[in-house]
Amino acid sequence: MSQYDIKSCAFLQRKSKISASRKLMLKSMMVARAKEELEQEMVEKEEQKENYLEDKAPPMQTSSMYLSELQTLCEELHAKIDAVDEERYDIEAKVMHNSRDIKDLNIKVLDLRGKFKRPNLRRVRVSADAILRSLLGSKHKVSLDLRANLKSVKKDDTEKEKTVEVSDWRKNVEAMSGMEGRKKMFDAAKDPNQ
Repeated sequence: MSQYDIKSCAFLQRKSKISASRKLMLKSMMVARAKEELEQEMVEKEEQKENYLEDKAPPMQTSSMYLSELQTLCEELHAKIDAVDEERYDIEAKVMHNSRDIKDLNIKVLDLRGKFKRPNLRRVRVSADAILRSLLGSKHKVSLDLRANLKSVKKDDTEKEKTVEVSDWRKNVEAMSGMEGRKKMFDAAKDPNQ
């Protein structure tokens, strides 16, 4: 596209007083102009290609050649084709290798950019109230004191548990032995279920 076309695009974006039909007409004119330029470029490329081929490969006169001369000519052409194919293969391999290198370097550049853009993070102490306020917004009215909700263990309770009567274990064994002991165990197991 020419410079004039770019200016007209900027003009279309700046002014909003142009009617929709006028905008559509200008766009269609720009597309038609771009299409013409593209076709002209393709014709020029074809002409350049034909000129190059005429310079590099002039037309051959094979009508006056003998069979042996034609065979040697074909062999020479095949040898040239093989050489060109080898060069093309080598160039393709180099291009693929270079494109892989470019991709790797682009990835490394992006990694380096990412590393240096990150700010240094500092540890910040945030209370539970502040977290709830940020999550819930204005809905959070109750203050949350985690230490108040913890169970407290009193020393008195632990001392009472320790002072359970310690009796002679042999008496318990004698009481449990025999049928009376088994009956007590059976009754004890039966009572909680009822």
